[in-house]
Amino acid sequence: MVKVKVIQTAKNTGERFIEKGTPLVTTGVPLHGTTILRINLGERYQTFMGFGGAFTEAAAYTLAQIPDEGRKRVIESYFNKDTGLGYTLGRTHIHSCDFALGNYTYVEENDAELKTFSIEREQKYVLPLIKDAMKEGDQELTLLSSPWSPPAWMKTNNEMNHGGKLKPEYFSAWAMYYAKYIKAMEAEGIPIWGVTVQNEPEATQVWDSCRYTAEEERDFVKNYLGPTLEQEGLQEKKIIIWDHNRDVAYERATTILSDSDAAKYIWGTGIHWYVSEEFENLSKIHQEFPDKHLIFTEGCIEGGVQLGAWHTGERYARNIIGDLNNWLEGWIDWNLVLNEEGGPNHVGNYCDAPIIIDTKTGEIHYNSSYYYIGHFSKYIKPNAVRVGFELESETLMATAFRNVNGSLAVVIMNPSDLSESITIDLEGEFTDVRLQEHSITTLVIER
Repeated sequence: MVKVKVIQTAKNTGERFIEKGTPLVTTGVPLHGTTILRINLGERYQTFMGFGGAFTEAAAYTLAQIPDEGRKRVIESYFNKDTGLGYTLGRTHIHSCDFALGNYTYVEENDAELKTFSIEREQKYVLPLIKDAMKEGDQELTLLSSPWSPPAWMKTNNEMNHGGKLKPEYFSAWAMYYAKYIKAMEAEGIPIWGVTVQNEPEATQVWDSCRYTAEEERDFVKNYLGPTLEQEGLQEKKIIIWDHNRDVAYERATTILSDSDAAKYIWGTGIHWYVSEEFENLSKIHQEFPDKHLIFTEGCIEGGVQLGAWHTGERYARNIIGDLNNWLEGWIDWNLVLNEEGGPNHVGNYCDAPIIIDTKTGEIHYNSSYYYIGHFSKYIKPNAVRVGFELESETLMATAFRNVNGSLAVVIMNPSDLSESITIDLEGEFTDVRLQEHSITTLVIER
């Protein structure tokens, strides 16, 4: 007997994660003219790791500005498996990024031997937040760590901001920096699952940034980062390349992963959503390198806070669905939390986040993006497997996963101005669901 639970969030009804009752399941023929979503459980694709967000200094600092009760509520909202979004992944920045309170590193000036290496700064805001998140979720998190820039003295432009490149004489020292960071974090009880080589290596930003060509990134992994992690007993840590936009991800991955001496160290390719929604580029990478993996490492709404906006949540869902349907295996949002400005950000690059905190009043705002992410993360559990489906619609978007417990999670977004009915066909058993205009709906189906 098939049991269906329908959960919906809709712009115009005010409903957020509302259970819509249990629709009837019938056998026979679906209604004529209804849009049909056909599920094919026999078609199996990637196993999914889970969802998460970034533990930036900006997020951790913002949470430290409000009463502890509010801070606990936000942590629960993200990491509690029952009442929250059930996040199991996270991202940290290796010393400063733009969403830090300023440029900083873990070593003193010109310390090429890294004798002064210390992550003491992270103990004030970032580490307590990660530890509290793990406690709330009652599990270790899968944490990915990324550098935005080497220390200024290691770079050709002698500053952390405005791009520049890593000087060849510091390749070894910089590779060792990753190893020291991993060991320092783990000494604090925070396991690091993997590292990316460089955040956005093809962008010269006014904030912390550093450029690598594909060949430079390949050779750094092959000759320095991979061997160094191996020598330091960290060979099980994952190395992820690119960590940038989809537009040229295939070309980048092809250059690096075609070199077997580099590829042997590399787990997969990291993707950001800025500039491009060419989701098919992920499938191209998968088809060319099926033994490698794909993970979404950053995305956010740029340009400051947009409280109450609905298109922001729809952008999240459109991107999540597009990537999931093209072999993505893990999804990490950018800042978990930001303040009323969309910061703090040490160069004024203000952005939006799913949860915004007014640090002047202590008020916590949940944006549409929070709910839209939750329609995936609350119901598509870690180790779920994507299954096949057919949907002929010019407006609706969907994805489907089978969880380890056998339940099916089907997520459907209706971004149009009109409500629509849809029939779900699960191998000859049918159920009808009404999709409100500008809504996202999750069906949890058990047999």
